[in-house]
Amino acid sequence: MCGLSGEMRFDGRAADIGAVGRMTDAMHDRGPDGSGLWSQGPVALGHRRLKIIDLSDKAAQPMVDGSLGLAAVFNGCLYNYRELREDLRADGYRFFSDSDTEVLVKAFHRWGAGCVERFKGMFAFAVVDQATGRLTLGRDRLGIKPLYVSGDGARLRFASTLPALLAGGGVRTDIDPVALHHYMTFHSLVPAERTILSGVRRLPPATVRTVEPDGTTADHRYWRPEFTRSALPEYAGLGPDEWREAVLDRLRAAVRRRMVADVPVGVLLSGGLDSSVIVALLAEQGQEDLSTFSIGFHPAGGEPGDEFRYSDLVAERFGTDHHRILIEDTRLLSGLEDAVRAMSEPMVSHDCVAFHLLSAEVARHVKVVQSGQGADEVFAGYSWFPPLAGVARQDAFATYAGEFFDRPHEALAGIVAPEYLIGDDASGDFVRRHLAGPGADTALDAVLRLETEVMLVDDPVKRVDNMTMAHGLEARTPFLDHELVELAAACPPELKLASGGKGVLKEASRALLPAEIVDRPKGYFPVPAIRHIDGPFLDLVRDALTAPAARSRGLFDKAYVDEVLESPGGHRTTTGVDVLWQLGLLELWLQAQGV
Repeated sequence: MCGLSGEMRFDGRAADIGAVGRMTDAMHDRGPDGSGLWSQGPVALGHRRLKIIDLSDKAAQPMVDGSLGLAAVFNGCLYNYRELREDLRADGYRFFSDSDTEVLVKAFHRWGAGCVERFKGMFAFAVVDQATGRLTLGRDRLGIKPLYVSGDGARLRFASTLPALLAGGGVRTDIDPVALHHYMTFHSLVPAERTILSGVRRLPPATVRTVEPDGTTADHRYWRPEFTRSALPEYAGLGPDEWREAVLDRLRAAVRRRMVADVPVGVLLSGGLDSSVIVALLAEQGQEDLSTFSIGFHPAGGEPGDEFRYSDLVAERFGTDHHRILIEDTRLLSGLEDAVRAMSEPMVSHDCVAFHLLSAEVARHVKVVQSGQGADEVFAGYSWFPPLAGVARQDAFATYAGEFFDRPHEALAGIVAPEYLIGDDASGDFVRRHLAGPGADTALDAVLRLETEVMLVDDPVKRVDNMTMAHGLEARTPFLDHELVELAAACPPELKLASGGKGVLKEASRALLPAEIVDRPKGYFPVPAIRHIDGPFLDLVRDALTAPAARSRGLFDKAYVDEVLESPGGHRTTTGVDVLWQLGLLELWLQAQGV
């Protein structure tokens, strides 16, 4: 787990190694254990290293294999690197390290860009063919590892974080009006390739991009699960009990894969079903002295701030080395500001702060953790899924938008300043196109595909990566194992919707977990002081929205901003997000990035 960066020029000039160095330095927290730079003519690569597999300097990056003519930087983990290494050895390849990075390099040489189809893991990488000058960028199937790109006709730059690109300089930082439309309507996020800044884009998940020396690019999407009952013929006709066993077997394999490391692996244990079943499966597989970590806050606004009674129950059941982390209110304000600075993009979810503060404490004990993120999107655990049961496919958008969109397109007039308004419903059109695509049997299947390919990548996955890596902590997510996702996609919708959501996962977990965990009400990372904005948090948001930078930028209608500031908590989106926080977070982030 690391941070990568690079530049490729198309104008005959040498790569700007200074800019690549600045981008690399900006990602120190992602890789505090080492750094490196490499350049050859128009191409340069940079890397920050977090030592997880092969702790020796033989695994340092950028990794250059002179005999193969390849140079590479890599962020992530190939969980099946040992098996791939044996396959490559059988083909005559020799290895000088025990790292998964070297496996990636030799796999690329052996199988070309198609090597990604053999990888089981999370990854973003850049490989330079020194003979042809061709650059290949790749990203894992679920977009667990980020890769941002920026460029013009003269050059391309790329990095693991958006702030790293800004550190390199020369990036357009004006607001993308289409991205702002998405942010204000589509659950406070920007989907697909766009970011809130017009000069920065993302490499899509499950994509390999080939960049030729003249700047010509070609993208290949190598994976897309089908949400149909016929997608996995070997599972056709299974009954509920058989589906339960199939899910448990696949999850068991996913957890086992993510034990691969040369350092101890812990678990972020919220006490919810998802993280608890990970602990249970690790215990089942003989993991001893397992460290688990839970976070809590003081109550506010009549809302409790921790779920320790659930996490304590699981920790005691499986005999883990459990760490209860209670965050004092005095740390929340600075923690919030630090979390905003750590965001590669604006992220409204208040549990970003919880993840950031939790990760700071966890990183004192371990360098790798498993986490339960993704289960709700994969197994239909959220409140907006049940209303889709029985809905005709052609009505999927209306039902989903009514349950999930922050506000309709028409409502933006009077909220967003006129100069940033766009004439078309960009978010609605994006979602309609996605839902109408082939490869989904029902309305729920179509929405779950959208959640898996878009929402999951651009909200919880990004959140976990940013907040953990800000402290040099690698988070692994078994529920995003691509084979488990494929299985869940083929699972009948009624089995996922059962028991209020995640029914098949709940039933699969009953043999492992106490009923109090399986049947408990759904919880979230509670940060009451942020959900109920008051005191110094209200001052922080007010200052951001009335600062000279905000006034100069003029994203929002001034009268509307004054209105929401006068009644904190009085304006909520469809899913309950405080509109004041939605507006304020965007300005806080922009100002933290100096744009």
